[in-house]
Amino acid sequence: MLRLAAVKPLTQVRERTEELERASLSTWATLAVESKGRDRYEEPDPLRTAFQRDRDRITHSKAFRRLKDKTQVFIRAGDHYRVRLTHTLEVAQIGRTMARGLRLNEDLVEAIALGHDLGHTPFGHAGEEALSVFTTEPFRHNEQSVRIVERLERGGRGLNLTWEVRDGILNHPWAMPEPATAEGQVVRLADRIAYLNHDLDDAFRAGVLDVDDVPVEVRLSLGETTSQRITTMVTDVIANCLDRPVVALSPGINDLQHLLRDFLFERVYLRPESNAERDRAIHCLRSITVFYLENPERLPLEFRGDAPLIERVCDYVSGMTDGYALAEFARLFLPTN
Repeated sequence: MLRLAAVKPLTQVRERTEELERASLSTWATLAVESKGRDRYEEPDPLRTAFQRDRDRITHSKAFRRLKDKTQVFIRAGDHYRVRLTHTLEVAQIGRTMARGLRLNEDLVEAIALGHDLGHTPFGHAGEEALSVFTTEPFRHNEQSVRIVERLERGGRGLNLTWEVRDGILNHPWAMPEPATAEGQVVRLADRIAYLNHDLDDAFRAGVLDVDDVPVEVRLSLGETTSQRITTMVTDVIANCLDRPVVALSPGINDLQHLLRDFLFERVYLRPESNAERDRAIHCLRSITVFYLENPERLPLEFRGDAPLIERVCDYVSGMTDGYALAEFARLFLPTN
């Protein structure tokens, strides 16, 4: 009786949060109580809304912890360069700021942001390129992120996340259809704002660029520092979309972010000097993949199921951290004496 008496007021904690969402959020915000739900039904949590619960599941997942040793842009460059985990946290921070300004659901934004890169390969996008030669369709980290939360985590049971979080994770790249929720659209834009600015900052740190190399229009209109540029872009989104069912930069600022993106592709992402590192990373991952395709009995036990072999090998290799992939390559292919 004491236990049952204690549960009722705890349940009211979640219900009060759901009532606050309904009373305070925009009419086009996604309310947790109106979620399309999970693939497998679960009793509601007494304290947390559905989206808060998803956020916590992602944060406690193994895939989330592995992001601490996965390349963002500069491969194993040093302690002060961004990795996938720090990128993810910056996306979540920028996304929450925009969501609060637009009166959208911050918990949903945070859950999508924290999960959006769970499926990223080691060595950044070079890893996607490495695995794509083995698959019928290009290997895409957003699709692998969904596969992780639906099937791979928790010993194959997945995290059983809500439909809205999975939609936001799947559709966060700009090449994908627009996310179904305004919160998913916030994360898509926050991802770009984050990587444009922190990749530029890392390029300065690496000596690849000087501040004066940045197009003058970007420096004059967006700002000279990382903080100024992010503030300009986030403020613009909120001012442009306040009380409107859209999440977008204003036309002028949008043109400038495209200019900055083109500049980074030319001077940072596709610079000739990066080819050697990228090629070594690709060689490492493809060598490991071929080894396990030829020796499937050597896969760890959790990857010896009934799924097609290429899926199991790609699940294993894409889930590696940079350091684990390098150690695995050395173990498999380098002499020990």
